[in-house]
Amino acid sequence: MADLDRVARVRALLDGVRREGRTALTAPEGRQVADAYGIAVPGEEFARDEDEAAAHAERFGKPVVMKIVSPDILHKTDAGGVLVGVEGEADVRAAFRTLLDNARAYDPRARIDGVQVQELVPPGQEVIVGAVTDPTFGKVVAFGLGGVLVEVLKDVTFRLAPVGTDEALSMLDSIRSAEVLRGVRGGPAVDRTALAEQIRRVSELVTDFPEIAEVDLNPVIAAPRGALAADVRVILGGSAPPARRRYTRDEILASMDRLMRPRSIAVIGASDVPGKIGHAVLRNLLDGGFAGEIHPVNPKADDIQGRKAYASVTDIPGEVDVAVFAVPARAVPRVLEEVGRKNVPNAVLIPSGFAETGEQALQDEITAIGERYGIRLLGPNIYGYYSTWQDVCATFCTPYDVKGGVALSSQSGGIGMAVLGFARATNTGVSAIVGLGNKADLDEDDLLTWFGEDPHTRCVAMHLEDLKDGRAFVEAARATVPKKPVVVLKAGRTAAGARAAGSHTGALAGDDAVYDDVLRQAGVIRAPGLNDMLEYARALPVLPAPRGDNVVIITGAGGSGVLLSDAVTDNGLSLMEIPPDLDAAFREFIPPFGAAGNPVDITGGEPPSTYEATIRLGLEDPRVHALVLGYWHTIVTPPMVFAELTARVVAEFRERGVEKPVVASLAGDVEVEEACRYLYERGVVAYPYTTEMPVAVLGAKYRWARAAGLLGGRP
Repeated sequence: MADLDRVARVRALLDGVRREGRTALTAPEGRQVADAYGIAVPGEEFARDEDEAAAHAERFGKPVVMKIVSPDILHKTDAGGVLVGVEGEADVRAAFRTLLDNARAYDPRARIDGVQVQELVPPGQEVIVGAVTDPTFGKVVAFGLGGVLVEVLKDVTFRLAPVGTDEALSMLDSIRSAEVLRGVRGGPAVDRTALAEQIRRVSELVTDFPEIAEVDLNPVIAAPRGALAADVRVILGGSAPPARRRYTRDEILASMDRLMRPRSIAVIGASDVPGKIGHAVLRNLLDGGFAGEIHPVNPKADDIQGRKAYASVTDIPGEVDVAVFAVPARAVPRVLEEVGRKNVPNAVLIPSGFAETGEQALQDEITAIGERYGIRLLGPNIYGYYSTWQDVCATFCTPYDVKGGVALSSQSGGIGMAVLGFARATNTGVSAIVGLGNKADLDEDDLLTWFGEDPHTRCVAMHLEDLKDGRAFVEAARATVPKKPVVVLKAGRTAAGARAAGSHTGALAGDDAVYDDVLRQAGVIRAPGLNDMLEYARALPVLPAPRGDNVVIITGAGGSGVLLSDAVTDNGLSLMEIPPDLDAAFREFIPPFGAAGNPVDITGGEPPSTYEATIRLGLEDPRVHALVLGYWHTIVTPPMVFAELTARVVAEFRERGVEKPVVASLAGDVEVEEACRYLYERGVVAYPYTTEMPVAVLGAKYRWARAAGLLGGRP
């Protein structure tokens, strides 16, 4: 009943603000909202004149803060509308007059309601707690260092609202300056529980009232006991955008099953003329070995590439699972109507000429047709898709048939071809490669829902420029991550820029800042670049999951050992503190001029037996959870000798049930390239000429293991 009462009180308040044509709440109205939701604030009173201000200040009995109250002045400090530490009746009266004069000078047309008299909060750490409406993810809650420098420091983190207590506490550790909250140089730590409670309650508020666009508690004074919001700002937004049509999980899986495992495919616009998209798509399907039915559709031919052609998709006997479109954009609506009447569940729209060229109305038309008939649309403006385990090559690009466990998608055709080229160059087996293009309908959350259940897929990697429904994606990611890694390359990492915002939180919520934190919250591994995404996708299915945090570096070169150590730290991994007994065991195999500890430097002139003995030690000791190997090319231990012995030892331990992630960096002449290929094929992720990449993929594996609940600690 108490919750219903608070909602009713805030609802009445917000409705009143709306009736007055306002979008910003005054400070006293913000106080009412805070009181309703248990957001801790200092004692304060509203004064309409000097007499009331003096009486309130006397009742508080100590220095006060005085703030102008005006629905037309959002940033009170900019208007000279805040005075701190005012004490004594004469000074309070003078301060009242000063605040009114400053406000009138700042905006002569502003409505001045009076002055807020507030208890002066004892000193503490200034932080910001807020919420904003993100165009992709909806309501997100924010936390960071606050005060007047909040937009300069930009040390802030975001989460989807609502958040529970544990998630709110995790936000305190997610900012760069987290140590400040724990107490530095003898200073006291802040009250973490009280601070997390402020975050949680703000997230409840914006969840209950979607019309609240932004909330600012800035500053919140966090002390050893308690956390008080010295200023509360609430801003209302406009009308909510129209709801996107949502499909149930079962509906998504049913349509995706027929798309990715079709029994019958129609190629609309199929052609006998080389150089046309309709020719290439049909040729790829025929040459790819698809075992199902393939039906060319073209009203101008009876036979195309040796197959009976149909004038319309409606003429095809039996069911059709997928219709691949290779016709001009203007012809798509008419033909899509025929596809709907045929009850085809999936349309793969290769043509361009829709929203990407300004033809939004045409794209809206085909989207409406798809919804009316229950057709799921892939595209438009795509290169097609590959479903390798079904021998489906429904694309006008080069074929690819190496089956494996990596599912890849891209919003861009160019990126899609980079994916294809990388897969071919590295012999990476894929379960699917899917183009998404304009995403008129099917998007990443549909694919992720399917790939999460697909037994052939062990890792999902996605290039995206935006998300149509961020919350649907997060929901799909959270269901998938416990079973397999999800890697995302999000294009457009630059901040949203100086968009109009009525609060500090709004100004701080650049697109990428929110994406970064919310994707991490969902357990997604974010890749910094295209090559990183592809390498993560290739490596993660190869590496076994770690069972602990202790990483040991074994290297034949001191210089690479230092670089590998840096990479371990940069990727959030932990170099093991070698216990004395293990240190002594390593020293048995290291020359006097080598170095134990971590990295273990065996030096470059050592024979293969030294590499083998030290690698064995690392795999045998249960306290060691992952190995990073640094190899330096010498004639004493040639590259292929190192590769063969390493692969043999790792395989031996895996047969004994000891599976630890092992990555390797090989420095040397060109022979190291062949050695890396040999190692990779045998479950050791190895790279030539780089110390960064092998540790980066190990770091990605660790991030997934934490997100999947296989390791302790925050992902």
